[in-house]
Amino acid sequence: MDTMQSPPSFSRQPARATQVGADAGQYLTLRLGVEEYAIDILRVQEIRSYEEPTKMVNSPSFIKGVVNLRGVIVPIVDLRLKLNIEKVEYDEFTVVIILNIRGIVVGAVVDAVSDVVTLSAQNIKPAPQFESAIESRFIVGLANLDDRMLIVMNMEALMNNAELGMVAASLG
Repeated sequence: MDTMQSPPSFSRQPARATQVGADAGQYLTLRLGVEEYAIDILRVQEIRSYEEPTKMVNSPSFIKGVVNLRGVIVPIVDLRLKLNIEKVEYDEFTVVIILNIRGIVVGAVVDAVSDVVTLSAQNIKPAPQFESAIESRFIVGLANLDDRMLIVMNMEALMNNAELGMVAASLG
């Protein structure tokens, strides 16, 4: 089975309500180290090749810096550092996934993106709860897809302002 596809085209659909379980739908699969993860495709704005961001003083170590994306200043988060996964050198497969989380645009550095898969709510099983480097609130569940085990991530929890150490802009 050929799972590699050309970069997916993204259509804007209404956001689904956040719930404890995983929603059925399409997920972008990505690699961090030897593990394969899946994130809700509706959170993905675009995928870009990695470029060195501008460093920011006093930012958490997992924030690599910021980039100017068509006039929007976007913080770039290294997911390996954020999730306490062993560090790897960036290479030609390293990409930045630009995400839109509740109207906040943020970039996530990952080792590689693989493909887009469709998962039903029944495919996604609750993850076992145990002490690990990745906090359980960042994991929606685990999905078996053919011979692959996907860790389904909760990007809203992982990339919210408090987790990133960012102060939300005041309204008005």
